[in-house]
Amino acid sequence: MNISYRHLRAFIEVAHSTTFAEAAAKLFLTQPALSSSIKKMEAELGGRLFKRNTRNVSLTPEGEALLPNALRLSRDWDNTFSDIQNLFAMAKGQLTIAAMPSFAESHLPSLLHDFHHKAPNINLRVVDVVMEQVVQEIRNGRAEIGFTFEPEHKEGLEFESLFTDRFVVVASVEQAAKFNNKASWQQCLNFPLVMMNRGSAVRKWTEAELLQYGEPNIVAETGQLATLGKLIKSGLGISIMPSICQQQMEALGLIALPFSKVNSSEASSDASPCDREPSDKAPFNEGLLCKRVGLLRNERRGLSVSAQTLWQLTTERYASE
Repeated sequence: MNISYRHLRAFIEVAHSTTFAEAAAKLFLTQPALSSSIKKMEAELGGRLFKRNTRNVSLTPEGEALLPNALRLSRDWDNTFSDIQNLFAMAKGQLTIAAMPSFAESHLPSLLHDFHHKAPNINLRVVDVVMEQVVQEIRNGRAEIGFTFEPEHKEGLEFESLFTDRFVVVASVEQAAKFNNKASWQQCLNFPLVMMNRGSAVRKWTEAELLQYGEPNIVAETGQLATLGKLIKSGLGISIMPSICQQQMEALGLIALPFSKVNSSEASSDASPCDREPSDKAPFNEGLLCKRVGLLRNERRGLSVSAQTLWQLTTERYASE
């Protein structure tokens, strides 16, 4: 059936008018053009929709039955395309993003403040989950943009680095006093350790480094940063985590200690291994653990206009820092 929106609007206007001339004027059409449109619609449907005489026009019983449905279809059509226009113009809509808790607490608030200034009518939904779940949210299309460490497996994903994070030792005031301002992996083995849950990327990275110096004494593990901080504050043990968590840990009264470089040839250099491209093949005796933090998206799905805006705002922010 070949009935267009133009035919539908013509039918509705004639139904709401007393003559074809009146309806034609409302539609800014000539009367012959309007009559032709109605005749084509009637031919497609297989019967007459209007009774006509020289003075007025009225609906047939079939036309009466069609009118409420035609009005509903017209409203749905108008609303659908109005909504799409609003999305393109960011006049309304929802943007779902996923962020690992360390980024969500430290960096995300100011980014979303600036985004809201650009797109005040976009409702933001933040999925605050660990790195592995951020990746899953993006892969499954439940979130458009992720803020996370660079995944080891990026098939089907696009990652854009924002900055490189250097891991630090987090300790209570009493524990920190036993270090000499800077920590080493070897020193960490002298303390009980509280860690993120087994299977998390942060746990994998930190445990792999520790095992190159000896066997770590892990006394507790948790999936929440806040809980990890409280365990450290209680004196249960120290932890090793990205410096992106430093602000949150210091708010609990904890101390973040940087790692010292072990390789003496690097000691007088201004360039940090973290300023170079991180690599799994980098010699561990440099003493530093560095990982990229950035934006993640599903390369098989296009970004909405609002997501594109946030992506661009973010990359421009970090490019200028």
